Formats: sequence, structure tokens, C-alpha cells
Amino acid sequence: MPADGSDDVTIDVPLVRRLLLAQFPQWARLPLSPVPVPGMDNAMFRLGEQMSVRLPRFPRWAGQVEREHRWLPWLAPQLPLPVSEPLGLGRPGEGYPWAWSVYRWLPGESAAVGGFTDPALAATELAGFVTALQQADPADGPGPRWSNAFRGVPMGDPRDSLASEARVRPKIAALKGLIDTAAVTAVWEAALAAPAWHRPPVWIHGDLGSGNLLVADGRLSAVIDFGTLAVGDPAVDLMPAWNLLPGRVRDVFRTALGTDDATWARGRGWALAGSLPVPTDPYYRDPVRVEGALRQLDELVADLAADS
Repeated sequence: MPADGSDDVTIDVPLVRRLLLAQFPQWARLPLSPVPVPGMDNAMFRLGEQMSVRLPRFPRWAGQVEREHRWLPWLAPQLPLPVSEPLGLGRPGEGYPWAWSVYRWLPGESAAVGGFTDPALAATELAGFVTALQQADPADGPGPRWSNAFRGVPMGDPRDSLASEARVRPKIAALKGLIDTAAVTAVWEAALAAPAWHRPPVWIHGDLGSGNLLVADGRLSAVIDFGTLAVGDPAVDLMPAWNLLPGRVRDVFRTALGTDDATWARGRGWALAGSLPVPTDPYYRDPVRVEGALRQLDELVADLAADS
């Protein structure tokens, strides 16, 4: 395995078929195909009409599988929307080195594709989901750690999270000439200056991007991919306010959550960290992604100005 932690295992239909034959033979003869838009961290396959298979691509994400199997069955009855439902926990084998999982297939399409018929209703329903998740008993829940990308750490925490200073400052600097770096830096520094979360940690999804929110018939229908599930600072789950919801309903989301000013500022920091396009980042080789990220940065700058 290379020193950077990546892996050269080819995750394809033949491998998944062998894994199923060895560990879940009752499902091994079902139709199997890659999903049209795979994730970066996990390979995803459709299994028959009712299931999916997901396999981590890199060792950092291997711990996510067992965390979902441990906590999602307990959390699901407490939440107002369907969530990923683990059906089978796979083990390393057939040349594949990590745990993997079979899930029930949830109907709907990515919120980035489907869009919402009523964005204000979507904002309210998403806020209801986040609130219910936060109200679940956090006892014994997993804190921010390597395998959940340290989601939920305090703003300014030095660990290797999306929102660490070591990642954010160089990304802002790399965009000089493309964005107003002073204005974007002001958003970041306001997040760092905001008072820390002073109450007990709460459950967070950690990655409420459009790819992890499903839409059916124009309404929010399910929340998937709980790989970054953790117990920590809830500010990270405010990211949809800028990376998903139209600006005109942002206050609907904020009001429904009852978010205080400090948490909102930290949420802007997380959204900023996730919106910084860098030319060397493979995720942003798509010009459409870059355009969307730059638009989100403008929204964040405008939101700070409105709160000032």
C-alpha cells in the first residue's frame, strides 16, 4: 500500500460478485452494476432492485462501515426521515482489505440533481431532521476521529479536519486573483473568533451535502451516507444553509433550528472550508464544481456582511 494511505485495489463488479458469493450467497446472483455517479471515498453498486453495496476506497474510511452498523439501527427510529439501513456487514476477503456493507436501496435522486419543489419546506424538514438527530442521547457516541474526518471538532482544532487552519489558509491563498481573498478570510476569521460550543456534544451527520440528501417528487425523502457520523459541535451540520439551500430560505433553516449567532458563524467556517476550490484538487477539475464553489463563497461573504 502506498505511503500516502491510498490503495491500488480495483473495486469492480467481478470483485463485488466474489465477495457476495463468499459472504452473502443469498444475494450473489442478483443483478449488480456500478451506480452512475460514484462517490470519491466509497465505491457504490446497485444490487438487485432493493439493495446497494458500498466499499471504502481508502483505509481512512474503513472504520465508517462498522460505525454505521453500530449506530444507524439505533438512531433511525428517532429520526423523521428514512436513513441508510445496513443489511449485511462484509469482511475483508477476495483481495479486498477492509470491511464493506450491503444497504437497503432508498428511492430518490441526489438533491443536486432533483431540486426541491418548495425550498422553504425543504429547509424546514431538513432542520427538523438535524434537530431530531441532535436530540438523540449522545452517551457512548463516537467523537471526532480520523475515520470520520474529525467532523465536529471545535473551530480552529489542529487535527486534520476539513476546517483545520493548515488546510484552509493555503486554499484561500491559492485563490488570490480569482476571489476577494480578504473578504473570504474575514469569513474564516469570524468563525475562528466565535465562541466555542459550550454545551454537551450532540449527534451530527457531518456531511449534509447535496449528494447525501435524496429528493423524491420534489421533497426531501431520505438522508444517506453517515460515514462522518459523530458526537461533537453541531456547527458542521449547518453547511446546507450555503451549499444546498437557496439564499432566500436560509433564514427559514436558521430559525427552525434556533441556531445561536456563534454556532451560525462557526457553521459559515465549515461551509467555507468545504467550498474552497483549488486547481490541484481532483474534486474541482470539473468547471461546474468550481463555478458552484465560487458562488457559495460569494453567499458566505454576503451572509457575514448581513450579520455584521
